[in-house]
Amino acid sequence: MSTSVEHTDVGWDLETLVHGEGPDGVLRLLDEAQAQADQFAAAYQGKVADINGAGLAAAIGELVELTDLVGRAGSYASLKFAEDTAKPEHGALLAAVEERGTSIQTKLLFFELEWTALDDARAEELLAAPGIEKARHHLRTVRKEKPHMLSEPEERILAEKSSSSRGAWDRLFDELTSVIEVELPNAAGGSDSGGATQTVPLDVALSNLTSPDRETRKTVAEAVTKALAPGLRTRAFIFNTLLQDKAVEDRLRSFPSWVASRNLANEASDESVQALVDAVQEAYDVPQRWYRLKAQILGVDKLADYDRMASVSQADEQEFSWQESTDMVFTSFDAFATEMGDVARKFVDEGWIDAPVRPGKRGGAFCAYTVPSHHPYVLLNWTSRRRDVLTLAHELGHGIHAYLARERGPFEQTTPLTLAETASVFGETLVFDRLLEQTTEPQARLGLLAEQIEGSIATIFRQTAMNRFEHGVHTARREEGELSVERFGEIWYQSQVAMLGDAVDITDGYRSWWSYVPHFIGTPGYVYAYAYGQLMALSVYGKYREQGPSFAPKYLELLATGGSKAPEDLVAIAGLDLTDPGFWRSGLALVREQLEQAEQAARDAGKI
Repeated sequence: MSTSVEHTDVGWDLETLVHGEGPDGVLRLLDEAQAQADQFAAAYQGKVADINGAGLAAAIGELVELTDLVGRAGSYASLKFAEDTAKPEHGALLAAVEERGTSIQTKLLFFELEWTALDDARAEELLAAPGIEKARHHLRTVRKEKPHMLSEPEERILAEKSSSSRGAWDRLFDELTSVIEVELPNAAGGSDSGGATQTVPLDVALSNLTSPDRETRKTVAEAVTKALAPGLRTRAFIFNTLLQDKAVEDRLRSFPSWVASRNLANEASDESVQALVDAVQEAYDVPQRWYRLKAQILGVDKLADYDRMASVSQADEQEFSWQESTDMVFTSFDAFATEMGDVARKFVDEGWIDAPVRPGKRGGAFCAYTVPSHHPYVLLNWTSRRRDVLTLAHELGHGIHAYLARERGPFEQTTPLTLAETASVFGETLVFDRLLEQTTEPQARLGLLAEQIEGSIATIFRQTAMNRFEHGVHTARREEGELSVERFGEIWYQSQVAMLGDAVDITDGYRSWWSYVPHFIGTPGYVYAYAYGQLMALSVYGKYREQGPSFAPKYLELLATGGSKAPEDLVAIAGLDLTDPGFWRSGLALVREQLEQAEQAARDAGKI
């Protein structure tokens, strides 16, 4: 890649997904998939009970081809939509894909229902057959859904309605939040034109909360709250609707709690997830201790919510070019394993990343796995901050995981959500340590260490507090009925106070900031996976520190294994035991170690 390339020139090439045919290619792929689905149903419907091992292997092979067709079409449409949610043609294509995809899914629904209806002995006999090595764990996992499956006609109805019910509300929320714009003074937005204001996307505004100037942070926070206000009741209505939709489905499927279906999908017991949440809540003194320290560093009596991401060093204001950022990531990954660095280069060199901030572009960052026969993509909203460098490393960690696991095929490429963040956090930590190694000036080291502990707080403690918010709203919606904007704000406030204690003042405006978080809408129960993955990654990284270069092959094997084993078996590859009660405590001990390092750095820098 040329050294002259700026992040504004970094865009992805999605056309390879659809063989260069654009939207017409999407429709052609769906036509092929529909025809294959019809043939599949004609060949297998009502006959799964009588299938033999060779027949099961043949059926799985056909489903792999079908999944690839639908996955390519769906990936193209969803990524074009993320590229610019304001373009009507992107929304129309996505809607068409969702509707056609639902039709195909409904046609194939019988297979899982008939598969789960087999008795255990017969199923295990079939699972021993050759030819299904890349679907065996998936087929076993599907059978765990058996107690929660409805009759075939009922499942068909739910599948048919999905694109016009939950899927539609989810898309509407994305459209509404992606066009939120914040009016800031030009100084806060990073330019100067005589004190006038400018309008910036929400992500850009939020990035200004790292400003070392407290008045700027306060102004930005107030502007964000003001920008969230116009659509607040609409977003609350969407949330209410989806909370009730989930309550109904949980009741129909006999799930005992709002999070039980997510835990099942994550292959995690309700008890183990609760143990994680309890362990993190018991350690809430860590963020409180940090925020009291940060108040001293910033020279204020007590932090407000808008102070939490404030820079503690002028070095935090350093801008990073795209070239030096990618070089930093490549070097860090190469030092661990050249294979990691080589895969990361593919993303940059071959057009697998979309980097610039644009009006209408979906906010945040993500890695889209697409399909195993293709390659993943990464979306960023690049603002040239150090946080963006670490976000790049984070998303490339996901991308490397997806790329290395592609040989497992579409049914076993991905891991449960509880392990999905391990590779990303590991990659981010590699880059962070590289940054820290190269930083010797005390004030700059303090800034880096502050970001390290704040990253841990955001990923472990804040996400657990968000999980408690979700628990609160799902429970309240089921017990109290439709929730008001004020009730949402109250539950959000309570979850934040539990984490922050008396170390941070929470402003009234912050009570509405739940309303732009997409995970609450699209993937209920998802957020605890961040805490799970962060603690997992810290433990994995601890193993790397203990074992050195000899650990790299084990780690790469773990990634390449994808989701072909249960989480406990996957992490055993790296020498970890999820059943050990000390596992979560050991991860949290590493976070406390980070905090102690940050405290020492503050003393060395003469800040306390």
